[in-house]
Amino acid sequence: MKKYFAEMIGTMILVLMGCGSAVFAGAIQPFASVGTLGVAFAFGLSVLVMCYTIGKISGCHINPAITLGVWLSNRMSSKDAGMYMIFQVIGGIIGSSILYLLAKDSGSVTTLTGANGYTNVTMAFIAESVFTFIFVLVVLGSTSKGADNKFAGIAIGLTLVMIHIVCIPITGTSVNPARSIGPALYQGGEALSQLWLFIVAPFLGGAVASVVWRLLDTDKATEKTEKV
Repeated sequence: MKKYFAEMIGTMILVLMGCGSAVFAGAIQPFASVGTLGVAFAFGLSVLVMCYTIGKISGCHINPAITLGVWLSNRMSSKDAGMYMIFQVIGGIIGSSILYLLAKDSGSVTTLTGANGYTNVTMAFIAESVFTFIFVLVVLGSTSKGADNKFAGIAIGLTLVMIHIVCIPITGTSVNPARSIGPALYQGGEALSQLWLFIVAPFLGGAVASVVWRLLDTDKATEKTEKV
């Protein structure tokens, strides 16, 4: 159970820190708001520090789309994949609950838990699918056999920063169903009605990334050559 609880804690921290930066950036403060760049780094740095904290325990997925990609790449069992996703969603809800309690009287002009949203469904679906594909591809590549795994956390964290910089104006950036479910449950209304996109599109992107990585993986290509 340790790896499942590690995924829960990691996802809780990701939501609390990442979404928290977005929520409190809109609050009335005696200092300038952190802005898009600050929110992007909050999400990326949360993943980076969690990679080096719980990576040795669970691999630090803290994202069902990553877990799907890893599972489709035959790197984990079906049981672990299912349990990872369940505990990631629980962690996201816990993080959102803490954030709601902190933000409900803050005067924030954003949603109280940083829920995702969109105005153009086609643009949002393409963005969430493509950016999740890029994110999961980096995860699979940087953690693969033969890669310099010591720097995987840095590569993954900085990739998430770049994705947020581009995608925040489009959807608020999810690329992670667990990150979206908790905030949407608290926000309700439109956020809840749009939640399907922030589950389906990231899963699609993660699945495609797995297929593409299996085609690109040089270690597998070498193994096939040796067998021949």
